Amino acid sequence: MELPPRPTMFDFHGVSMSKYFTDNWENIQTFRARPDDILIATYPKAGTTWVSYILDLLYFGQTCPNRQTSIPLNERVPFLEISIPSLPTGKDLADQLITTPRLIKTHLPVQFVPKSFWDQKSRIVYVARNAKDSAVSYFHFGRMNNAQPDPGQWSTFLQNFMDGKVVFGSWYKHVNEWWEKKQTYSNLHYMFYEDLIEDSGREIDQLCSFLGLSPSVEEKESIVTGVTFDVMKENKMISFSTAQMMNHRVSPFMRKGKVGDWKNHFSVEQNEQFDEDYEKKMKNTDLKLRPNLICVK
Repeated sequence: MELPPRPTMFDFHGVSMSKYFTDNWENIQTFRARPDDILIATYPKAGTTWVSYILDLLYFGQTCPNRQTSIPLNERVPFLEISIPSLPTGKDLADQLITTPRLIKTHLPVQFVPKSFWDQKSRIVYVARNAKDSAVSYFHFGRMNNAQPDPGQWSTFLQNFMDGKVVFGSWYKHVNEWWEKKQTYSNLHYMFYEDLIEDSGREIDQLCSFLGLSPSVEEKESIVTGVTFDVMKENKMISFSTAQMMNHRVSPFMRKGKVGDWKNHFSVEQNEQFDEDYEKKMKNTDLKLRPNLICVK
């Protein structure tokens, strides 16, 4: 397969987007959600694959074990808005799911989510990750993924990230507007990447409570072991190792999976500028991500 050229970004209803996430827009917006659907929503590189795999194991790890070794995760949990020429659209893959519940992922800002998810009162799991690590991970993802615009140099990308001039727009608006939605939509469970790193077992318990699941002690232990970063990185059904648009020689899709890697990328000056900008943009929200992971000087 000859790779298509990297897309350019453009303003799409006030959000920076690229054609690979807007070309199928009408079909995405008319997607028919179901009451038992589970939507995994995140800003890019915030633990989407991690939580998708946790949910897939919780629901189907015992009943459909063969799918873990025969069907790539991106087909088990389709990416709703993606539309790349010569590949099935995420919407079509979602429509073709025969599982109950259907697990579907998205990076869409909350205002772009198809109306049917709200009308059907589908359950939604949102995952937020601290801004600095999100920026670093997104930069490396852009370097290796031809479906993303060229990120340029780190300093350029970081400024674009702060300005919301990256695909899917502003990190600040994304995490805050989903947080605001949680206050009025009871079927939304809001998680934090750093909490999963700290104690995945505790976070899986809270996720099960939200979903009404009661896995056995043995099942939970198996899931906790199976979703560690090192185990997932070696799993070809999860690591996107065969994805044609991704060059893992440039940077692996599953790169580090750590908290605080931003310290290896930010200069002192960049850190100070970022903290000042962060405080301005987050001053009017009660959403609190761990400050020691975001604003360390």
